[in-house]
This record gives sequence, structure tokens and C-alpha cells, in this order.
Amino acid sequence: MRRLALSVLQPGFVGTEAPDWVLRDIAGGLASVVLFSRNIVSPEQVARLTGQLRAENPALIVAIDEEAGDVTRIESATGSSRPGNFALGTVDDVALTEAVAADLGQELRAAGVSLDYAPSADVNSNPDNPVIGVRSFGTGPEVVSRHTAAWVRGLQSAGVAACAKHFPGHGDVAVDSHHDLPVCTARREEIEAGALPPFRAALDAGVRAVMSAHLLVPAYDPDRPATLSPRILQDLLRGELGFDGLVVSDAIEMGAVTRRYGIGGATVRAVAAGVDAVCVGGESAEAATAHLLADALCEAVADGRLPEERLAEAAVRVREFADWSVKLREAGAAPQGGASQGGAGIGQVAARRAVRISGPAGNALPLTAAPHVVELAPVTNLAIGKETPWGVAAPLRERLPDTTAVRVREDELRDGTAVLAECALRPAVGRPLVVVVRDAARHTWMSRALTDLTTARPDAVTVEMGLPGPGLPDTGVRICTYGASTASGVAVAEVLAGGV
Repeated sequence: MRRLALSVLQPGFVGTEAPDWVLRDIAGGLASVVLFSRNIVSPEQVARLTGQLRAENPALIVAIDEEAGDVTRIESATGSSRPGNFALGTVDDVALTEAVAADLGQELRAAGVSLDYAPSADVNSNPDNPVIGVRSFGTGPEVVSRHTAAWVRGLQSAGVAACAKHFPGHGDVAVDSHHDLPVCTARREEIEAGALPPFRAALDAGVRAVMSAHLLVPAYDPDRPATLSPRILQDLLRGELGFDGLVVSDAIEMGAVTRRYGIGGATVRAVAAGVDAVCVGGESAEAATAHLLADALCEAVADGRLPEERLAEAAVRVREFADWSVKLREAGAAPQGGASQGGAGIGQVAARRAVRISGPAGNALPLTAAPHVVELAPVTNLAIGKETPWGVAAPLRERLPDTTAVRVREDELRDGTAVLAECALRPAVGRPLVVVVRDAARHTWMSRALTDLTTARPDAVTVEMGLPGPGLPDTGVRICTYGASTASGVAVAEVLAGGV
């Protein structure tokens, strides 16, 4: 029974080498692990780590939460060299999306990863969504469906399994499920027409893993979040959509489910509802947590809360997926070198193509002198690594060495505009001013600061690295990247400095 319980967990761990407890648990039945940025120093080191893990079980599923763009683990220290989903959806070239995903897949496969928790198949229909945003391919089901399918095809062509998330769609919410339970109030017919098509497209493209969302969808189940709902996982996903692959939970320690049920209770309810593999370890990465969950599953079988048949069924699905992923990895296409333009790989090419410029660019670009760059920095959601760099100042300084910069956060502006005058406007006297924002429309303080700066300097260049919305200035040049990856920052720096 304990082997069965261990086999349905996908725990994370701390360190760049496999801890003894993980190796022991693999020998004891653990069939999956998940990597995060804390496990990654370099591709070579990750390859050694995955080799160490697979020495215990050659079919071990090694997962990673790597979306490219803003949410990156494999490049968390440097920022992603590929743009994220919204940038790709903006370009709307499915061949490009497929090529970017294949390029990422080749890197992950070389590092020993077999399952990527990507793509996000969510339709970002709510502009106030605090957790999806640029992680989505767009605001409508058609574009998201096209690019979800292309991403699945590209990633799996390289030998890495894709995972469509977050079922049945996390785009129409205004609460971050890392902290609390979001509610999707759409009617069933609206969900069918708006949120489900990208998941259907993913299934048609051959996806064999789907990640559940921690959100309440009363149109299907008014009482239980999707991860804990048989109506959503069994009746909708398996019954109506016909999915017969692996159902993976979103991180089970997230507040949306643990605040009500506790981590053990949420795990038991998830498996009982139809989850086959429980992801745990984004925030809870110790042996004690994995063992607590294995104990909770065994106890639930013993007292009848979890049918043994359901646990055994989940374990079979994990084993079948592991065997399939081995064959996929062995059949994965070898690297083709990627497209190149100006010495850049396919990711940089894609980021350049996503940049959109409006306003009097002909008179203002490229800049005639090194600018002062003001980056207005929000608090990002927990899916985005705090250590991941973003912005325009660093790549611009490489091209215009006299560039100066300041990064300003909300708490620094609580005493009024004097801070902006001192750190933003005064250093920009007699030289260009570039103001970089990230989802300004969702942050009142950022919109206000942007208005103050562009009112004082109508010639300022505004760079929006999130989703553009109401509040971008009418004056000056406006540049939108649809994501804050390093690739997108470099693309803007090229525009500002002139040349590639």
C-alpha cells in the first residue's frame, strides 16, 4: 500500500544533488519527482542530477515547471531566452510557436527532463487575472487553441511530454490560487465555448497529461475545487472530453485547497476525485511532507475514505505514462540548431517579432543618447521566481554603456511623488527617459506613477512588459513586449539602441 501511495506523488526537493530520502523513496516506489529553480545551476548539472535519480529507476518521471517567458526554472538565474505565451500568441504564427517549444524541448530532454508542466491552455479572458496574464496565449479561445496545440506538438517532437494546464481553465478569475480559492462564475455554456476549446485542442495534438486547477467552478461543482471534484475530473475531463491520460494536480500545498482541507486532506480528496499524480514541493520540499502525504493516503484507504481501487488505478496510470514517456524521450528529434537571425536563436527571433511599437517612433527611435531607465516593479505572483531577472536597463546598458537606471517599488512611493522627482526625473534632465512597467493597468500605483512621469516628460518612451491596458500614455513612444523574459528585454534594447 505504501508503494502505491508513493507512486502517485510528484515531490520536489532541495538541492542540486539527489537527497538520500528521495533515492530511498524511489527504491520504495516513488515514480516521479519535480524540479524547481533551487535544483538548477546549469544544464550539465541538471543532467548529472537526473542521471543520479534514474540510476534508481530508469523510467522515473522527472517533471519541471518550465513555461518559458516569465515562468522559467531552467533559466531562472538569467531569465528565459524565449518569450512567453502571450508574445507567441501576438505574433500568431503557429510554426514559430511549435519551433520555440521544440527548441525548449531539446534543452529539457538533454537535461534529462521527461515531463514539462506546460503549456498553459488558459484563456486570459479576465484582464484583472493576477496569476495567468502573459502566461496565456491570448484572450480568445481560437488563438489559445491554435498555439496550445502547436506547443504540444513542438515540445513532444523533441521527446518531452507536455502537460496542458490548468483544467478546466484558470483565465476567468481575479484571485491567485496560491493564496486563496478563486471562483469562476461563468455559465456551463460559456465555459464550453470559451475555456474548454484549448484543452480539446491539446488532446487532439496528443497531450497525455493534464493539470487540474485549484478553483471553484459552480457551473460543474458548487462545493469542491476542480482538483478535488469528480464531476470535473471524471465526468467532464474523462467523460465528455474523452481524456484517458495522466491527471496531475497543481501544487497541492497551495492555499486554495490547503486553507480548507489541509495538505493531507487535500491530497486524499484529490486522488479520490480522479487525480493520478499529486504535485507537491513548490513550497513544501522536505522528506517529512512527502512521507506525511504517503501516510495520509494509506490511512485514507484503511478507513475507507479512499477506495483502494482508485489508488491502484492512479498508480497504473502513472506507470503507463512513465513507460510512454521513456519511448517518447527515445524517439525525440535531435537538435536542429534552431532558426537564427543576427546571431540569435529561435527564442530571440520570436521575441523580436512580438514587439509592437506605437506613437511617434520615427522621430524618437533609435535613441540619440544613453537614457535614464525607470523600472516600476510590481510584486509578482508565486509562479514567477523572485530571483529571475527582468527589465530593459541591463540589456540596454550593454548597448549604450552610459545608460543609468533605477527600479522603484510601490512602498517607495507611499510618501508622494518626491521620490519620482528625485530618482526618475532629475537624473533624466537633458537626456532620454525610458519608463518600464509590468501590467500597469492592474496596479493603480504603477499607473499613477506612469502618468506622473509622462506628464512631466511627454517625450518619455513607455515600455509595457506585461499586458497593455487602459492607462498607457497618449504621448511619446509606446513599446509592448507581452512578457518580461530576458529575450523580450533584449528585443526592446535593440529597438531603443538601433540595430540588432
